[in-house]
Parts: sequence; C-alpha cells; structure tokens
Amino acid sequence: MIVNKLIFKESLELAETMAQDVAGWLKAALVAKNNALLAVSGGTTPKLFFAALSKQKLDWSKVTITLVDERQVPEDNPRSNARLVRDNLWCNEAAVAQFVPLYLNPLVRRIALFDVAILGMGDDGHTASFFPGGDNLAKAIDLTNSDAVIPMTAQGAGEPRLTFTLPRLLAAAHLCLHIQGQGKMQVLEKALTGTDALEMPVRAVLHSAKPLYLYWCP
Repeated sequence: MIVNKLIFKESLELAETMAQDVAGWLKAALVAKNNALLAVSGGTTPKLFFAALSKQKLDWSKVTITLVDERQVPEDNPRSNARLVRDNLWCNEAAVAQFVPLYLNPLVRRIALFDVAILGMGDDGHTASFFPGGDNLAKAIDLTNSDAVIPMTAQGAGEPRLTFTLPRLLAAAHLCLHIQGQGKMQVLEKALTGTDALEMPVRAVLHSAKPLYLYWCP
C-alpha cells in the first residue's frame, strides 16, 4: 500500500533525497540496536542513488548491505547485481560496510530482517525476481512461505535468479519502490488498477497492508 508518493523533477534530486531518507532510517536502526541491514535492487535505475547513498555520513561499519535479488552469475559478469553494488555503493563512506551477496552464499538464508528494503519494477510488472510466468512465482509471493530466499527461472528473467520472498520483503521496517520514467508510471498505474499478482507480481506488494514509499521522477 503506497502511503507516501515522493515525486521529483529529475533523477539527481530523487537520488539525493532518497539517499538522505535511507540514511536517516539506517541511523535510527543503529541507535535502536547498534546495527542496520539494507537490501537494494539492481538494474540501471539505482546507480545515482547508490552514489549519493555511499557518501552519506553514518557508522557504515555497523551496516550490512545485501541484495533483494540476484542473477545466478559470477561477480565478474556485467549483469551481476553484486558487481553493481561493489562498483557504485560499496565505496566512499560506505566502503567499510559489510556486503553479503546472494549468489553461492548459503549464509544469506539466515540473514536478519531488513531495516530498509528498496524495490524496483520492470516493464512487465515484476519486482525483485517475481517474474510473470516464473517457475516459483506462486511460492515466492505466498505469505505463508517461511523460506527467506528461493530460486526463480522465467522467460523474461534472462539468467536463473535468486530472490528474497515476499514475506521477507514485507517484514522490512521500511519498504521503498524506486522507479523512473513515464513508462514505469504507466506500468504502476496499470498494476494498481488490477488484482492478479501472477499477471503483474508487483501487485503483491502494492496491495499488501505494508506501508510503501514511492520515489519517482520522469
């Protein structure tokens, strides 16, 4: 359920504001429990946000960064989300954070609940690796599923994927959706008007009771 729509004129303004907001939530978690866990998404959209967030002043040594989902490819592959994080977020002030990749890392299944999770959305209405037609889609968005991470294969996904499940995403203290462009807004509007999450899996998040912060610019 979208509870706050943050609309910006351009991508740099969005990136800077979102970085400040996320840094504020991480700082609050550090005060409350002396550690913080951030889950981020891949793709091209978050690069400016990653750069802005990496320069925020906080005790990054007590922050753990992980991924919402990942392609099952090694980190030297240009399509690796882990590579994206290492190149754009795990640097500057954030270089002292701990990074926990998903691919070939069994420890990720025991990771704690997220303090902040940031989702993206594809033109087909997927979020995380919840792809229409995915072989494990029904399981991934099943609110009774106790698995933290499951594999996903789908025609629109390219490589086989790994993804945190819907229950783990909805358990985040703060959940954000970061999208850009008029096309993505049209996809979002279509998702909001329907209810079939198997057709457009982002609906599983949009129509949940979980408060969702939307960050968007043209």
